[in-house]
Formats: sequence, structure tokens, C-alpha cells
Amino acid sequence: MVHVLSGRILLRPTDPERSRVFYGEQLGLAVYREFGTGPDRGVVYFIGGGHLELSGRSETPPSPAVRLWLQVDDVAAAHDELRGKGVEIVRPPVREPWGLIEMWIADPDGVPIVLVEVPADHPIRYRPGI
Repeated sequence: MVHVLSGRILLRPTDPERSRVFYGEQLGLAVYREFGTGPDRGVVYFIGGGHLELSGRSETPPSPAVRLWLQVDDVAAAHDELRGKGVEIVRPPVREPWGLIEMWIADPDGVPIVLVEVPADHPIRYRPGI
């Protein structure tokens, strides 16, 4: 068995600077590390228990199969903050039939990002008797 110590998602944006502004300034992700120089420098951001790396450049956006799932403590507050920063809200917060509260946005290349709030009484968060 492979013993994985760490991992990250790698995105190759079509416009690295535009994506750095989106993830770093608009979403407000904290920087883990940066490398290289100039307009195509790489940046790795913290995303909870993992990392998101923006590096290199692609002529085409990522596959529609790529999606980011980011858990936040308060989706309504995230909605207000992101809207105030000019982030387009693809779908405002909705309590889903499975009990999670989800809001959808997209990065500059159209990568779908779901911001998820896990309510205190949701089974993912709390299981009585366990």
C-alpha cells in the first residue's frame, strides 16, 4: 500500500494572475507557499486539510469533471462576503434534501466550486451514541 503523507489539487489556469486574484484576494485563501518568479509563478493555498496549487498556464480551461468542494462554517456569511467582493454567485445558499447547505460559485476558468456548511445536527457532524 502507498503511504500518502500529503496531497494537493493542481490547477493550470488560463490566466494565472486572474486566478491568483480570485483565490487569494476574492476567496481569501491563505498562502502555504509560493515558487518561481514573474507572471507565471506558482502559489499553493491552504484549503482546510489540503492544498490547492495554481501553477503553470494552460491554453484551455480544466475539464468540466473538475470540481472543488470547500466546507465553510457559515455559508450565508460567505455568500455576503463573496458577493461584496464581486464574486459571481452561480447559485445562492440552499439547504439540500440531504441536509447540507450548499452555495455554488466558479473560478475565472469556470471550475465549479461548492461552498458547504454542515449544520450542527447533520449526521456527518454528529452521530448520537457513537
